Amino acid sequence: MRRLPAGLISLAAGAVAWELIGCVADVPFFPPLTTVLVRLAAMVAGGQIVASLADSLVNLVIGFVISLALGLVTGVAMGRYRKVEAALGIYVYALLTAPSLVFAPIFFSLLGEGRGSIIAVVVMYAVFVIVINTASATQGVPAHLVEMARSYGASEAQVLLRVMLPAAAPMIMAGVRLGVGRAVTGMINGEMFIAVVGLGRIVTQAGGRFDGASVLAVLVVIIVVALGAVALVQAVDRRITRWVPQTSRGDQ
Repeated sequence: MRRLPAGLISLAAGAVAWELIGCVADVPFFPPLTTVLVRLAAMVAGGQIVASLADSLVNLVIGFVISLALGLVTGVAMGRYRKVEAALGIYVYALLTAPSLVFAPIFFSLLGEGRGSIIAVVVMYAVFVIVINTASATQGVPAHLVEMARSYGASEAQVLLRVMLPAAAPMIMAGVRLGVGRAVTGMINGEMFIAVVGLGRIVTQAGGRFDGASVLAVLVVIIVVALGAVALVQAVDRRITRWVPQTSRGDQ
């Protein structure tokens, strides 16, 4: 008899705990899971979720693609060239530790109430963790690999593309996984506090009505989006790093 996956067992246990605590506590802002799922089904049937989800996914995808491009380029430059790290490192670490949401009013003032401000918030949440992981991964590439490539006459571009990036790929992808999770958080916060659109709009409106079931129903959707995004990144990770021995992968 095949054993059930540990993740599935954990989800089932969490669902049972949610249902029991919701029934016992009997408080408006933490209804049982069954109540939340019924509300979610009604919202999907009424068309509230689908249209808002599509809008939110556009913000998420655009923001994360920008974060990925900026994070990889900046991280590789910092990891490969010490002068770049010296020039940018203080800003990257400072902005990583700063509360990203405090920049929302600045983006609102510069970009207005619209998609651009939300995308900027997503980038603020996601890009710096990608930069730091990419820089650390690049710096961690064994020096003898670079020296061997140089001895065979490899150019700087060939060293970066054929030696350093493949060797650093597992750790870089770990940063990308962290970044996509933070991007989802940035998407919701940006929608709630800047433009009040997408899933963030539903959360804001339901919270204003003290409608805990609707808030948690949207939270379930957000969690599904986050898990789906992480699963997609993990699939890409497995494809990129399939040459790595199984025992060397942290996620296997």
